[in-house]
Amino acid sequence: MMGDVHDSYGLLSETSGIEETRDPRWQRHLPLGVSIRWLRAGWRDFSAKPAQSLAYGFGIFLISSALVWLVAATGRDYILFPALAGFMIVAPILAIGLYEKSRAIEEGRKSTLRSILFVRPRAGAQVYFTGLLLCLLMLLWMRAAVLIYALFFGVRPFPGLDQVLPLLISEPIGWAMLLVGTLVGGLFAAFAFAISVFSIPMLLDRRVDALTAMGTSMALVWNNISPMFIWGATVLALFLVCIGTGLLGLIVIFPLLGHATWHAYSTVTSGKE
Repeated sequence: MMGDVHDSYGLLSETSGIEETRDPRWQRHLPLGVSIRWLRAGWRDFSAKPAQSLAYGFGIFLISSALVWLVAATGRDYILFPALAGFMIVAPILAIGLYEKSRAIEEGRKSTLRSILFVRPRAGAQVYFTGLLLCLLMLLWMRAAVLIYALFFGVRPFPGLDQVLPLLISEPIGWAMLLVGTLVGGLFAAFAFAISVFSIPMLLDRRVDALTAMGTSMALVWNNISPMFIWGATVLALFLVCIGTGLLGLIVIFPLLGHATWHAYSTVTSGKE
């Protein structure tokens, strides 16, 4: 009897290799350079009726700029950096109109500004449930970031953006906080990326529930980890360009990434390169 139990629950005595967690059903064997292909496809969609994509990107720019101004005007500049990082968590739900435009082009339908602003997902309210979860995840990250600052610098008032940057760069305690903050933020970002990168397009495209879509998205990311890691790094690099341009880059880069993400979803879910 004891032998049977030991055989049945070998996980207690053995460590599974990482390859044992890979599911062939979700593996697509994508080339590492597939991100470039997705960006090119995204640019083609952007170039088809570019006024729609530019208007969408300009709207995202205006909303983002207004929120940054509001944070600074209310004296809450201590949450500015966490909020900018948190933007990447909720960006997939904000890009749903761009997915709709790319889907319409793929299906040979006409897209209008109204159709991409007032999207009707096939999964109905499930997409809003997923969006709510992403918003809660962003708020959790922002709270974690404030706690990390307090752990390293105590409860003293935030010195302001003009003083905190030299503090983080020139002091060892600042380096330590950046290291811990990057590690914790990376975990939040990786989790948010895994559950959302394909789930939002899937909820737009198919009648599935939110948990199934998020679970499928995570499985697809995990089983295609190398090309998806490169795609995530590409998105991060382009977002940093947006920040470096005072968010003006969002006008073009946000629609480009939105369209490219649709093609990533189309490629990965269909299994076609």
